[in-house]
Amino acid sequence: MPKLASSLPFGIGAVDWQERINMRCLREERNERLRQTMKKHSVAACLIAQAEDMRYATGLRVPLFIGQINYCLFSMEYETVCWINAGYYEHFKNQAPWIKAENFRIGRSWLGGICGVEATRQEAKLFAAEIASELEEKGLAGEKLGVTGFDSPGIEALREAGIKTFDARPMILEARMVKQPTEILCIKMAAAIADVGFYKIYDTLKPGVRDVDIAAASIKVMMERNPDHPGRIAVFSGPNTFERGFETTDRIIQVGDMVYCDIAHLQFLGYNTCYYRCFICGRKPNDKEKDWHKAVLEKQNAVIDAIKPGATTADAAKHFPPASKWGYPDEVYVLTLEIGHGVGLCLYELPVINRQWSLKYPQVFEVGNVMSIESREGEWGMGGARLEDMIVVTENGAEIIGRTPRDEIIVAGAMV
Repeated sequence: MPKLASSLPFGIGAVDWQERINMRCLREERNERLRQTMKKHSVAACLIAQAEDMRYATGLRVPLFIGQINYCLFSMEYETVCWINAGYYEHFKNQAPWIKAENFRIGRSWLGGICGVEATRQEAKLFAAEIASELEEKGLAGEKLGVTGFDSPGIEALREAGIKTFDARPMILEARMVKQPTEILCIKMAAAIADVGFYKIYDTLKPGVRDVDIAAASIKVMMERNPDHPGRIAVFSGPNTFERGFETTDRIIQVGDMVYCDIAHLQFLGYNTCYYRCFICGRKPNDKEKDWHKAVLEKQNAVIDAIKPGATTADAAKHFPPASKWGYPDEVYVLTLEIGHGVGLCLYELPVINRQWSLKYPQVFEVGNVMSIESREGEWGMGGARLEDMIVVTENGAEIIGRTPRDEIIVAGAMV
């Protein structure tokens, strides 16, 4: 039976009388991990525009309304240089003192090409010239440059400027695969806020409410706990609970409806949750519904118990049933339905557990992996049960992070 991870002994706010999440430590741990990974791959510098990768490298929470309007040059030996979008540029210079003010630049962007082909080409050329100049100044000209988050005009312009580029995304995902101690504290705090949301779901769920009402109530109470972002509350009910049908549709919840809810993308200091719990509305579950949940729970526990340092994703994946159980000819039919996936600054990170890839391409578990494990049982047109647990890999195996009860279907809104 999986164990619960230790709980946090502190709250969200900053105080002078207790050590809590140390922001400087968080940034330094990530920088060191990224540099270690770059050294392993003999990479001198990376040009990073992917928002979550940039946050990992710099600690900056950049605006997300369009891609590649913010980017940074992260290198093994030199201070990080950041190009920031208009409007945010001056604020970052004044409010992010861990990056020297002289290392901020105004960011260039062609806004996804909406300025037209010729203007895009010209703006990309100016962008690439600035990068080439920075590399030249730092003695990095001629070195291979890892890039993430740039579109084809940007990559093409860099190459035309004589810069050798390669896709650094796999390398950065490798770096982020093992969470550092302060990162794990952030994820535990995110899960604690999600638990607040689940108890509000329990309190709100009753016959006659709509699935959107449940989502709205949950979002409100979680926002009061000051996350970066309240995330996406997906509420599935009735026949939409198998095989993961449409979510949060304004469907009216009726007596006897199975309901499962996913609190995903809730972020604390950028770190995400991905976490399901299963409810039933207005009555106790019948034997069939109990059997669905029992089957999911046993499957979840078997997968989680197989996760330990030195074991592989193949060891865990064998506890998921083959897609043929559901009458499917290929594992692609259950992709994202029966899966374990890393979670951190992204919702889907390394490592991954499923029968589609893990049996042939296993990955090794390490202390510090944080994952979400999810599976489901049910009948088409009838409904089903679903669970997802967030876990952290320790020296002694995997431990469950979230505290909302999981051993039984949660009964809500019953009159007796």
